Amino acid sequence: MAELPVILLPVGHDDDALDACLAALDAGTPAGTRIWLADDARIGPRGAEIVQRWLARTALQADYTCRQRSIGEVAHLDDVLRACGDADVIVLAPDAIPAPGWANALAACFARDASIATATPWCNAGEAAAWPRIGEINPVPDDIARLARACRALPPLYPELPAAIGHAVLLRGNARRKAGGLDASSYRSWYAALIDLSLRMAGLGWRNALCETAFVARGGEGGPADGDMDALAVRWPAWHSRLATFLMGDPLYATRLALQQGFDALDDAPAQQQLFDADAIGSEADPVAADMPHDTPAPPDRADNTAPPSATPAAQDPTQ
Repeated sequence: MAELPVILLPVGHDDDALDACLAALDAGTPAGTRIWLADDARIGPRGAEIVQRWLARTALQADYTCRQRSIGEVAHLDDVLRACGDADVIVLAPDAIPAPGWANALAACFARDASIATATPWCNAGEAAAWPRIGEINPVPDDIARLARACRALPPLYPELPAAIGHAVLLRGNARRKAGGLDASSYRSWYAALIDLSLRMAGLGWRNALCETAFVARGGEGGPADGDMDALAVRWPAWHSRLATFLMGDPLYATRLALQQGFDALDDAPAQQQLFDADAIGSEADPVAADMPHDTPAPPDRADNTAPPSATPAAQDPTQ
């Protein structure tokens, strides 16, 4: 199996959500997948204990870095993404609950369509990519493994989204670089900075797509910081009406209905839990994705509690 893109998890201050996220990653991601836990000096003592305990037992190839002081969500993410160069990176929200097979499905999406710059999976709280009802914060699914099976049965058509969504997104590295990366000077939230990046990449001819064969749950939606929506409206005057038109027109209705029907059809089917063992998921990866090379650099060899993951000397934390 070819290496999957590195997963970037910007850890937050919600310890319980982080614990659940890490457990779901272990359960639904192939062993050996690289993951970088990047801390913008936000984690507390209990969260640090959760991370260190998880690092000691996980089968994933995991590393943790922590800044001495916070530089802000967008600046932090842009710094870490720049450290990854032109590599494709999955950015996962720290309160997300990825379903089995999620990373393989995202990688297969990029392998099948080179025009896709961002691939976003379904989410119960995913705004334009929400399931089962668009634009709503739906409850976290009770049987996420069954839902993953239903997603995998959908035809991979990768329809257009207005923009990528922050619960989980695979970013194409060269598209991100050509678009200039995240704009930390204009936006304070990942929510708004990701929309802006998506629209800039779309302006260069790339696509922002739904990966309908993957699902990542979340307890709630991300949101903008104060002033972010005003900044978006100034730079992208048509954005709000475009999103509203998408939500009201619901072009994904047939796809969401097909997923619901597939999920319901599995109601009485055997659980077949062995299909969702992390190693089994990796061995059943999409054959197109299996042949796809990934040049993603590995994150730091060990946890670094003092130095941020910097791409250039200019990105160094001035407190160090």
